[in-house]
Amino acid sequence: MHIIIGEENANNLEDKYTCLELDVFRFTEDGPAVQAYCVLETVSMDSMINLEKQTNLHRKLIENYQKKNWTFCEQALENLQGKWNGEIDSFYDEMHTRVNKYKDEDPGEGWDFVIKNY
Repeated sequence: MHIIIGEENANNLEDKYTCLELDVFRFTEDGPAVQAYCVLETVSMDSMINLEKQTNLHRKLIENYQKKNWTFCEQALENLQGKWNGEIDSFYDEMHTRVNKYKDEDPGEGWDFVIKNY
């Protein structure tokens, strides 16, 4: 698995590889928010059979995380853990940690899902 930054880069690779959205980052205070993606080069036979289903569930996980729909995220994470040959389980573990934290401590109305890396 590789990590890339930017939608254009993902679009250039998605014909050959499976590209899944991860987090959105901002690297400077007034800089643009940029999407990170993981690029999966090897997909198991099980994943290949369920590629569309798993890809859609991963996409919905990201969408619902951004909407603060924690219950959906928990259910999606249960189904996604171990998929993709376990290559992105560390991301799913991190998402699970965040979801649990935000369920206990609502991040509030001004919550921004963008990770500030400055």
